[in-house]
Amino acid sequence: MATLITVVGPTAIGKTALSIRLANYYNAPIISCDSRQFYKEMTIGTAVPDAEELTAASHHFIQNRSITEDYSVGQFEKDSLEKLSELFEENEVVIMVGGSGLYVDAVLKGLDYFPDVDESIRVQLIADLEEFGIGHLQKQLQELDPLSYTTIAIDNPQRLIRALEVTIGTKIPFSTFKNKPKSPRSFHSIKIGINADRAIIYDRINQRVDLMMEQGLLDEVKQLLKHKELNALQTVGYKELFLYLENKMTLEEAIEEIKKNTRRFAKRQLTWFRKDPEILWFDYLTKFNAIIKEVETKI
Repeated sequence: MATLITVVGPTAIGKTALSIRLANYYNAPIISCDSRQFYKEMTIGTAVPDAEELTAASHHFIQNRSITEDYSVGQFEKDSLEKLSELFEENEVVIMVGGSGLYVDAVLKGLDYFPDVDESIRVQLIADLEEFGIGHLQKQLQELDPLSYTTIAIDNPQRLIRALEVTIGTKIPFSTFKNKPKSPRSFHSIKIGINADRAIIYDRINQRVDLMMEQGLLDEVKQLLKHKELNALQTVGYKELFLYLENKMTLEEAIEEIKKNTRRFAKRQLTWFRKDPEILWFDYLTKFNAIIKEVETKI
């Protein structure tokens, strides 16, 4: 049966290197599910595989979009499943790699379906948030969809607004759209997680940020300053340097903020992935042969 081997873990842990070794071992192509590496204008700050890594194995969904294009996780689910269907015609194994938990789940499990709603509803909710505060929206959700009020992160404005816009736009509670049966996948899934002690992860993150700066991250960000409001650029490594370029912090402060925010991001990644009991976890120093031995028992 067609098998998709997915490599996950915190940022800077070595997922790219392992995915290439797996691709070479199985003579398999690689699909990236890193939500920041889709964009061709963002290279250094997203740790896109370098030229040597890209030629070591066939890669898909790397710098295939522009930051000016809207690209949702739902569209990625559709695109990736189409690509997998195509790749499995010639390959028994495909490798998927990335640290974006939602995008991994979209491919492996599928997303809940939510109907489109009038964009003006979101605009009004954002205006209400600014004028009346988050408590006003929380009370509104409690009245319209009590189940969502008790199950979503109501302190997160983005999730709160999303629940309200669907509820208001469809006149059906947001909670009724969640956890519906998903379409079964036509492939067998094996998940590999790479991890290390927190101090090691944080040290690797700090080293990577320093390397990015040496490689010219600041110049990359300068070229994107005029696009700083785009959704794709609301991400670690870019938003901090935008603040420096706007004289809102020193360069040293911006670099420290990148490191701090990347460490927080890594912590969120691990929190997400640790909820999945199907992931086979390995220390980042585990020998490749030991990983393969374990994977082979699952194929």
